[in-house]
Parts: sequence; structure tokens; C-alpha cells
Amino acid sequence: MGLFRRIFGSGAPEGFTGVLDADENVLASAAVGAEWLVATTHGLWLPGPRRVGWHLISKATWSGNALAVVEAVEDGTAGTAVVLRDLPPQRFPLESPGKVPEVVHERVTGSIKSREHNETVGAWFVQRKVAGRDGVVLQVRPDPGADVERVREVAASVAAKIAKLRG
Repeated sequence: MGLFRRIFGSGAPEGFTGVLDADENVLASAAVGAEWLVATTHGLWLPGPRRVGWHLISKATWSGNALAVVEAVEDGTAGTAVVLRDLPPQRFPLESPGKVPEVVHERVTGSIKSREHNETVGAWFVQRKVAGRDGVVLQVRPDPGADVERVREVAASVAAKIAKLRG
């Protein structure tokens, strides 16, 4: 544990029961009833508590009184690409949001290094930085109704081309 953390604590709100990694720092937090949304350098801790890495948040929107989060789950691989599937949106009403909406927006968009929608196969191809790791990961999110096997074939080919370009 670093000297700063030993002196000042983790920055987590009182009552937060998540266990932060040694190099994970709290950036903002807001109460959700008796629980907490905690934005850290590694991801967003949801009530429960459960951390979702910034690279696995497909969308987050602030409505003025609630944060809606669309979490993605890894649904297999295609070569070195990761195929994602979005879960239903979760809505978190926040009476005092503080900096949570801004931090979430900055971290989610900051994790995206490039993105492109391929109309032919019907999928988003997104290169994202994963907090706490070097490099980027290619994520592929098939559109609803897309031929997932075709998307996987194209994703594997794209991942191989990217790997070849990186040397």
C-alpha cells in the first residue's frame, strides 16, 4: 500500500464494501440509496459492489437525475478480438451525483482509441484501452440480427491484420 493511501485512505466513501486494487484510486462517488456508485481509475463500481471495467461499458448516459449504464459482457473471441454482447441498461438514480457523470463520460470515451461500424457484416469494431494493462484490445459488438458467425470470421481477420501491422 502506498504512503498516500496509508495517510489519506483510499478515497472510497464510508460504507463502500468493495475491495480496491492496490493501484486503484477513487475519482468520484455518489450514493444510490444505501449503496454506492464509485468511479475509480480501473472502472465503475456498481452497487453490490461489483466493478465493471471502463472497457466493458458500452454506453453511459446522464438524464439529470439518473445514470443509465449499458454493460457489455465478453461473449467469446475471434482470433485475438473479443466479441461483446450488451446487457440491458441499468438505471441508477443519484440525488447528489457530484462528479460521477463527468468522470464516467471521460473514462468511457477515453478508453476508446478507435471505432468503426462495418455495415457489410453489421458490427462495431472498437479498439479500447483496458485500465491497468498495456496496449489495446479489439472489441467487436455485432448488431442485433447480424450473422454472429460471419462477424466472428471478419473480426478474426481484422485482428490478424492489426497484429501484423503492429509487428
